[in-house]
Amino acid sequence: RLQVEHPVTEFITGIDLVKEQIKIARGEKLSFEQNDIELRGHSIELRVYAEDPNNNFLPDIGKLKLYKRPQGNGVRVDDGYDEGMNIPIYYDPMIAKLVTYGQNRQEAIERMKRAIDEYRIIGIETTLPFGKFVMETDSFISGNYNTHFVQDYFDPQKLNVSNDDEPVAAIIMANILNQEYSTSDYMPHKTEFDSKWRKNRL
Repeated sequence: RLQVEHPVTEFITGIDLVKEQIKIARGEKLSFEQNDIELRGHSIELRVYAEDPNNNFLPDIGKLKLYKRPQGNGVRVDDGYDEGMNIPIYYDPMIAKLVTYGQNRQEAIERMKRAIDEYRIIGIETTLPFGKFVMETDSFISGNYNTHFVQDYFDPQKLNVSNDDEPVAAIIMANILNQEYSTSDYMPHKTEFDSKWRKNRL
């Protein structure tokens, strides 16, 4: 059975668990022994869900009008979606597993924060803002937390703050809508564009 959070194990051991499983299925032996395994560094995995943190984490559905994955050293994205695809109501709302690696916990957290900022998803609500909140909470950074984290620390209002990326997101969204309009089957008749203001302007 494949470990659910296997990307974390693969990061800190350097072992491709899926590849090893395929070898076993072929009747081959593992390419390593237990004594060969060395744990190095620190890894964090964040599940990205189509859920609204501002609305009790209720699932959201819709089209991924923009979907850009983060990249860079120590960043891994395991997903099954692409831009233009729909998030349906019939299945688990998980979009992706975002995983980062660092030489220590702090570096893994910093890379996760950067990856969250670079992850562009427009069209649905996601748990990325909540993930950023977690990464910036002192109790999580220090490791002094438990399963009551949401109850003890999270307040949806803490996510409703001004975001420097909002103007950029607005421009991207306007461009997407413009492209959808220009490629649609409906093209208004020329007379629908005529206006006295435009004629006088010209």
